Formats: sequence, structure tokens, C-alpha cells
Amino acid sequence: MPRLSLLVAVARNGVIGNRGELPWRLSADLKRFKQLTLGQTVLMGRKTYESIVAALGKPLPGRVSLVLSRQAEPVSVEATLPSVAIDGAGQVLLVRDVAAALSLAREQSELFVVGGGEIYALTLPQADRLYWTWVEAEPAGDTSFPRVEWNEWKLQQETRYTADARNQYDTTFAIYERAPT
Repeated sequence: MPRLSLLVAVARNGVIGNRGELPWRLSADLKRFKQLTLGQTVLMGRKTYESIVAALGKPLPGRVSLVLSRQAEPVSVEATLPSVAIDGAGQVLLVRDVAAALSLAREQSELFVVGGGEIYALTLPQADRLYWTWVEAEPAGDTSFPRVEWNEWKLQQETRYTADARNQYDTTFAIYERAPT
């Protein structure tokens, strides 16, 4: 099975979204997202998928997007993920649960969970790694990240960035691994 990794930007007040959009402008975080996920498989909820398509006019290019939806027709767990060229169009498969997504991604080294709030809450207990962007702000928002038991996580790496013309707030990129029990 692949490593289950959550990739998220979180404000200091826990906010991750507002009305289907990110509540900030952070070019460095978008670059990090692309660098980590290009050519990979990502898992997201239906609302997140719809907001990406609304913003880009298409699914995430160069990735396999597994869209978790209770309304979806499930994809057979016997299916094989399509290979995605780095510059190719994004592939989209609908799945009904996390187990099906993990089974589909079984040949991958890592499955990236990219939102939204309900999907993070569902997958956090199973996650092995957090790619976390701390956003030094407290914006208004209608979607928050679920409560994290930080004693269960060990910081592996962090890099701080200051706000500039392309990045609205100071940020810290961090990688956490689940601590051994």
C-alpha cells in the first residue's frame, strides 16, 4: 500500500478554505503543491474537485485525481490506475471510500490527500505523513482542518518564507511523520 500523505495549507486559526477557495494568495505554496503532486496520484473530495475545475477550467494536469464522493459510481478495486505523463492531461476516477482509493493506488509509493475538510478528517487517523504549510494569518473561512494530536507527529523538516509581492503572508513549510507508537 502507498504511504498516505496529507498536503495542506493551514492558517493559525485552523482555516483552510472559504467558499470553495483558498483564503490567501501564496505562490510559493502553489509551487510546492505542484512539485509534490505532479505525476502522482491525489485524493480529494467532490467539492475540492469542483473548485479546482472552476479555477483551472480542467482537472489537475499531469496527475491522477481520485475523487471521493458518496454519490459516485465506484471504480472497481481491481482497476489499474492510468499512467500519467508529467505534461499530460489529468485523469479522474471516482471512488466511494478511502479503502478503494488506497487499493487503486497500491502500486504508487505515495497517495496525496489534498482536501477538503471532510476528506482530511476521514484520512487523518490513517495518515503517515503531513506536508503542512503554516500560514501566518487568521483569515475568515468556512472550512477548517480537523484537530491534530501533535504528540503523534514528529517534525522532519521545516523551511520559513517571508511575505512578498507574490506571497500574501509569512509561511512555514513543514513535513511531519507519524511518530512510532
